[in-house]
Amino acid sequence: MVKNKNALTIDLEYWWCNEFLKPYLPDKRADLIIESVTPVLALLKQYNVKATFFVLGSVAEKYPNIVEKIALDGHEIGSHAYSHERLHQLGKKQFEEEVRRSKDILGSYDCCGFRAPSFSVDNSVLWYLDILEKYDFQYDSSVFPVKTMLYGVPDAPITIYKPSKDDLATHDPNGSLFEFPLSVLTIGKNIPVAGGFYFRVIPGPLFRFCIRQIAKSRPAIIYLHPWELYPSLPRFSLPIHYRFQAYYGTGEASFAKFERLLKEFSFQPLRAFLP
Repeated sequence: MVKNKNALTIDLEYWWCNEFLKPYLPDKRADLIIESVTPVLALLKQYNVKATFFVLGSVAEKYPNIVEKIALDGHEIGSHAYSHERLHQLGKKQFEEEVRRSKDILGSYDCCGFRAPSFSVDNSVLWYLDILEKYDFQYDSSVFPVKTMLYGVPDAPITIYKPSKDDLATHDPNGSLFEFPLSVLTIGKNIPVAGGFYFRVIPGPLFRFCIRQIAKSRPAIIYLHPWELYPSLPRFSLPIHYRFQAYYGTGEASFAKFERLLKEFSFQPLRAFLP
Protein backbone atom coordinates (compact mmCIF):
# COMPACT_ATOMS: atom_id res chain seq x y z
CA MET A 1 0.00 0.00 0.00
CA VAL A 2 1.18 3.52 -0.80
CA LYS A 3 1.77 5.19 2.55
CA ASN A 4 1.07 8.78 1.53
CA LYS A 5 -2.51 9.81 2.17
CA ASN A 6 -4.69 10.77 -0.75
CA ALA A 7 -8.26 12.08 -0.88
CA LEU A 8 -11.23 10.04 -2.07
CA THR A 9 -14.38 11.93 -3.01
CA ILE A 10 -17.75 10.53 -4.08
CA ASP A 11 -20.27 12.73 -5.90
CA LEU A 12 -23.65 11.42 -4.75
CA GLU A 13 -26.10 12.37 -7.47
CA TYR A 14 -28.70 10.79 -9.73
CA TRP A 15 -27.34 8.81 -12.68
CA TRP A 16 -29.25 11.10 -15.04
CA CYS A 17 -27.21 14.10 -13.86
CA ASN A 18 -24.64 13.03 -16.46
CA GLU A 19 -24.54 16.01 -18.83
CA PHE A 20 -24.42 13.76 -21.90
CA LEU A 21 -27.66 12.00 -20.96
CA LYS A 22 -29.84 14.99 -20.06
CA PRO A 23 -31.28 15.70 -23.55
CA TYR A 24 -32.30 12.05 -24.04
CA LEU A 25 -33.96 11.13 -20.75
CA PRO A 26 -37.43 9.56 -20.52
CA ASP A 27 -40.02 11.13 -18.25
CA LYS A 28 -40.15 8.07 -15.98
CA ARG A 29 -36.90 6.77 -14.59
CA ALA A 30 -35.69 4.91 -11.50
CA ASP A 31 -33.49 6.81 -9.04
CA LEU A 32 -31.04 3.95 -8.32
CA ILE A 33 -29.58 5.88 -5.39
CA ILE A 34 -29.92 3.09 -2.82
CA GLU A 35 -28.96 0.37 -5.30
CA SER A 36 -25.80 2.15 -6.44
CA VAL A 37 -24.47 3.60 -3.19
CA THR A 38 -25.00 0.56 -0.92
CA PRO A 39 -22.26 -1.59 -2.55
CA VAL A 40 -19.88 1.39 -2.49
CA LEU A 41 -20.41 1.89 1.24
CA ALA A 42 -19.89 -1.82 1.86
CA LEU A 43 -16.62 -1.80 -0.08
CA LEU A 44 -15.35 1.28 1.75
CA LYS A 45 -16.16 -0.38 5.07
CA GLN A 46 -14.40 -3.58 3.98
CA TYR A 47 -11.16 -1.65 3.39
CA ASN A 48 -11.68 0.78 6.28
CA VAL A 49 -11.55 3.79 3.96
CA LYS A 50 -13.22 7.11 4.80
CA ALA A 51 -14.19 9.46 1.98
CA THR A 52 -15.87 12.79 1.33
CA PHE A 53 -19.36 12.46 -0.14
CA PHE A 54 -20.47 15.57 -2.01
CA VAL A 55 -24.22 15.10 -1.74
CA LEU A 56 -26.72 16.69 -4.09
CA GLY A 57 -29.34 18.56 -2.04
CA SER A 58 -32.24 16.97 -3.93
CA VAL A 59 -30.83 13.51 -3.16
CA ALA A 60 -30.40 14.33 0.54
CA GLU A 61 -33.94 15.70 0.64
CA LYS A 62 -35.41 12.52 -0.84
CA TYR A 63 -33.09 10.00 0.84
CA PRO A 64 -32.16 11.39 4.28
CA ASN A 65 -31.58 7.89 5.64
CA ILE A 66 -28.88 7.23 3.06
CA VAL A 67 -27.05 10.43 4.00
CA GLU A 68 -27.36 9.52 7.67
CA LYS A 69 -25.92 6.07 6.91
CA ILE A 70 -22.98 7.64 5.09
CA ALA A 71 -22.26 9.93 8.05
CA LEU A 72 -22.63 7.13 10.59
CA ASP A 73 -20.06 5.14 8.63
CA GLY A 74 -17.60 7.94 9.36
CA HIS A 75 -17.54 9.69 5.99
CA GLU A 76 -17.50 13.45 5.49
CA ILE A 77 -20.63 15.08 4.07
CA GLY A 78 -20.10 17.97 1.63
CA SER A 79 -22.47 19.94 -0.58
CA HIS A 80 -22.93 19.36 -4.32
CA ALA A 81 -25.53 22.17 -4.61
CA TYR A 82 -29.18 21.20 -5.03
CA SER A 83 -30.26 20.54 -8.63
CA HIS A 84 -26.99 19.71 -10.45
CA GLU A 85 -27.44 22.59 -12.87
CA ARG A 86 -24.17 24.17 -13.98
CA LEU A 87 -23.28 27.54 -12.43
CA HIS A 88 -23.39 29.30 -15.80
CA GLN A 89 -27.01 28.22 -16.20
CA LEU A 90 -28.01 29.11 -12.64
CA GLY A 91 -26.57 32.61 -12.37
CA LYS A 92 -25.56 34.26 -9.11
CA LYS A 93 -28.98 34.65 -7.47
CA GLN A 94 -30.20 31.11 -8.17
CA PHE A 95 -26.85 29.60 -7.26
CA GLU A 96 -27.01 31.29 -3.86
CA GLU A 97 -30.50 29.89 -3.36
CA GLU A 98 -29.23 26.41 -4.23
CA VAL A 99 -26.33 26.73 -1.79
CA ARG A 100 -28.60 27.99 0.98
CA ARG A 101 -31.12 25.21 0.36
CA SER A 102 -28.45 22.52 0.25
CA LYS A 103 -26.80 23.85 3.40
CA ASP A 104 -30.15 23.81 5.23
CA ILE A 105 -30.81 20.20 4.23
CA LEU A 106 -27.31 19.09 5.22
CA GLY A 107 -27.12 21.37 8.26
CA SER A 108 -26.76 18.63 10.85
CA TYR A 109 -23.58 17.26 9.23
CA ASP A 110 -21.16 20.17 9.77
CA CYS A 111 -20.89 20.61 6.01
CA CYS A 112 -17.75 22.66 5.28
CA GLY A 113 -16.85 21.54 1.74
CA PHE A 114 -18.41 22.23 -1.65
CA ARG A 115 -18.13 20.87 -5.18
CA ALA A 116 -19.84 22.54 -8.13
CA PRO A 117 -21.96 20.33 -10.40
CA SER A 118 -19.88 19.27 -13.42
CA PHE A 119 -16.91 21.25 -12.01
CA SER A 120 -18.59 24.28 -13.63
CA VAL A 121 -16.40 27.08 -12.29
CA ASP A 122 -14.18 29.51 -14.15
CA ASN A 123 -13.44 33.23 -14.11
CA SER A 124 -16.89 34.07 -15.46
CA VAL A 125 -18.53 32.90 -12.20
CA LEU A 126 -16.11 34.30 -9.62
CA TRP A 127 -19.10 35.36 -7.51
CA TYR A 128 -19.42 31.75 -6.35
CA LEU A 129 -16.45 32.28 -4.02
CA ASP A 130 -18.23 35.08 -2.13
CA ILE A 131 -21.35 32.93 -1.79
CA LEU A 132 -19.42 29.95 -0.43
CA GLU A 133 -17.71 32.25 2.07
CA LYS A 134 -21.07 33.75 3.06
CA TYR A 135 -22.41 30.31 3.91
CA ASP A 136 -19.34 29.37 5.97
CA PHE A 137 -17.71 26.86 3.67
CA GLN A 138 -14.04 26.29 4.43
CA TYR A 139 -13.03 24.70 1.15
CA ASP A 140 -14.05 24.09 -2.43
CA SER A 141 -13.11 21.22 -4.75
CA SER A 142 -14.43 22.36 -8.11
CA VAL A 143 -11.36 23.55 -10.01
CA PHE A 144 -10.08 21.18 -12.69
CA PRO A 145 -6.70 22.42 -14.02
CA VAL A 146 -7.54 21.41 -17.62
CA LYS A 147 -9.86 22.73 -20.32
CA THR A 148 -12.72 20.62 -21.68
CA MET A 149 -16.02 21.37 -23.41
CA LEU A 150 -17.77 21.38 -20.01
CA TYR A 151 -15.32 22.77 -17.47
CA GLY A 152 -11.78 23.71 -16.59
CA VAL A 153 -9.36 26.36 -15.33
CA PRO A 154 -6.27 25.22 -17.26
CA ASP A 155 -3.79 27.61 -15.62
CA ALA A 156 -4.87 26.90 -12.04
CA PRO A 157 -2.37 25.54 -9.51
CA ILE A 158 -2.28 21.75 -9.31
CA THR A 159 -1.69 21.76 -5.54
CA ILE A 160 -3.95 22.87 -2.68
CA TYR A 161 -4.19 26.67 -2.73
CA LYS A 162 -6.38 29.67 -1.89
CA PRO A 163 -8.00 31.12 -5.02
CA SER A 164 -8.04 34.84 -5.64
CA LYS A 165 -11.48 36.41 -6.05
CA ASP A 166 -10.09 38.15 -9.14
CA ASP A 167 -8.65 35.07 -10.85
CA LEU A 168 -9.19 31.38 -10.02
CA ALA A 169 -5.76 30.58 -11.41
CA THR A 170 -4.02 32.84 -8.86
CA HIS A 171 -3.10 31.88 -5.30
CA ASP A 172 -4.09 34.46 -2.68
CA PRO A 173 -2.28 33.74 0.61
CA ASN A 174 -4.83 35.93 2.40
CA GLY A 175 -7.83 34.13 0.93
CA SER A 176 -10.35 32.58 3.28
CA LEU A 177 -11.26 29.56 1.17
CA PHE A 178 -9.04 26.60 0.35
CA GLU A 179 -9.24 25.00 -3.08
CA PHE A 180 -8.59 21.28 -3.56
CA PRO A 181 -8.10 21.02 -7.35
CA LEU A 182 -8.82 17.73 -9.07
CA SER A 183 -5.68 15.75 -9.84
CA VAL A 184 -3.81 16.04 -13.10
CA LEU A 185 -0.50 14.56 -14.20
CA THR A 186 1.75 17.16 -15.80
CA ILE A 187 3.65 15.83 -18.82
CA GLY A 188 4.36 18.95 -20.82
CA LYS A 189 0.72 19.87 -20.19
CA ASN A 190 -1.86 18.82 -17.62
CA ILE A 191 -3.40 15.41 -18.27
CA PRO A 192 -6.69 14.76 -16.38
CA VAL A 193 -6.57 11.54 -14.36
CA ALA A 194 -8.66 12.39 -11.30
CA GLY A 195 -11.56 10.00 -11.80
CA GLY A 196 -14.98 9.80 -13.39
CA PHE A 197 -14.70 9.25 -17.15
CA TYR A 198 -10.90 9.32 -16.93
CA PHE A 199 -10.98 6.56 -14.31
CA ARG A 200 -13.21 4.48 -16.56
CA VAL A 201 -11.33 4.99 -19.81
CA ILE A 202 -7.71 4.75 -18.56
CA PRO A 203 -6.55 1.13 -18.10
CA GLY A 204 -6.26 0.21 -14.42
CA PRO A 205 -2.47 -0.29 -14.26
CA LEU A 206 -1.88 3.03 -16.05
CA PHE A 207 -4.36 4.86 -13.82
CA ARG A 208 -2.63 3.54 -10.69
CA PHE A 209 0.75 4.50 -12.13
CA CYS A 210 -0.50 8.06 -12.63
CA ILE A 211 -1.80 8.23 -9.06
CA ARG A 212 1.53 6.96 -7.72
CA GLN A 213 3.36 9.68 -9.66
CA ILE A 214 1.04 12.40 -8.34
CA ALA A 215 1.24 11.10 -4.78
CA LYS A 216 5.02 11.54 -4.77
CA SER A 217 4.63 15.32 -4.49
CA ARG A 218 1.07 16.01 -3.30
CA PRO A 219 -2.14 14.23 -2.29
CA ALA A 220 -3.98 12.75 -5.24
CA ILE A 221 -7.61 13.90 -5.24
CA ILE A 222 -9.87 11.25 -6.76
CA TYR A 223 -13.58 11.44 -7.58
CA LEU A 224 -16.19 8.83 -8.53
CA HIS A 225 -19.96 8.53 -8.88
CA PRO A 226 -21.80 5.49 -7.47
CA TRP A 227 -23.76 5.16 -10.74
CA GLU A 228 -20.49 4.56 -12.60
CA LEU A 229 -19.95 1.39 -10.57
CA TYR A 230 -23.53 0.13 -10.89
CA PRO A 231 -23.89 -2.89 -13.24
CA SER A 232 -27.46 -2.22 -14.43
CA LEU A 233 -27.23 1.41 -15.51
CA PRO A 234 -30.16 2.27 -17.85
CA ARG A 235 -29.00 2.72 -21.43
CA PHE A 236 -30.43 4.85 -24.20
CA SER A 237 -29.80 5.41 -27.86
CA LEU A 238 -27.32 8.29 -27.97
CA PRO A 239 -24.96 9.79 -30.54
CA ILE A 240 -21.85 7.61 -30.53
CA HIS A 241 -19.55 10.18 -28.87
CA TYR A 242 -22.07 10.82 -26.09
CA ARG A 243 -22.66 7.09 -25.64
CA PHE A 244 -18.92 6.52 -25.25
CA GLN A 245 -18.51 9.21 -22.61
CA ALA A 246 -21.67 8.25 -20.71
CA TYR A 247 -21.31 4.47 -20.64
CA TYR A 248 -17.77 3.33 -21.38
CA GLY A 249 -16.35 1.22 -18.55
CA THR A 250 -19.36 1.58 -16.22
CA GLY A 251 -20.47 -1.33 -14.04
CA GLU A 252 -18.49 -4.33 -12.87
CA ALA A 253 -15.27 -3.33 -14.63
CA SER A 254 -15.11 -0.01 -12.78
CA PHE A 255 -16.16 -1.60 -9.50
CA ALA A 256 -13.22 -4.00 -9.76
CA LYS A 257 -10.85 -1.13 -10.65
CA PHE A 258 -12.16 0.80 -7.65
CA GLU A 259 -11.52 -2.12 -5.30
CA ARG A 260 -7.97 -2.46 -6.62
CA LEU A 261 -7.47 1.25 -5.94
CA LEU A 262 -8.60 0.80 -2.31
CA LYS A 263 -6.19 -2.11 -1.90
CA GLU A 264 -3.17 -0.20 -3.16
CA PHE A 265 -3.63 3.37 -1.91
CA SER A 266 -4.41 5.07 1.37
CA PHE A 267 -7.28 7.57 1.36
CA GLN A 268 -8.97 9.99 3.71
CA PRO A 269 -11.62 12.73 3.45
CA LEU A 270 -10.74 16.15 2.09
CA ARG A 271 -11.35 17.96 5.35
CA ALA A 272 -8.43 16.01 6.85
CA PHE A 273 -6.13 18.16 4.70
CA LEU A 274 -7.37 21.45 6.15
CA PRO A 275 -4.84 23.17 8.44
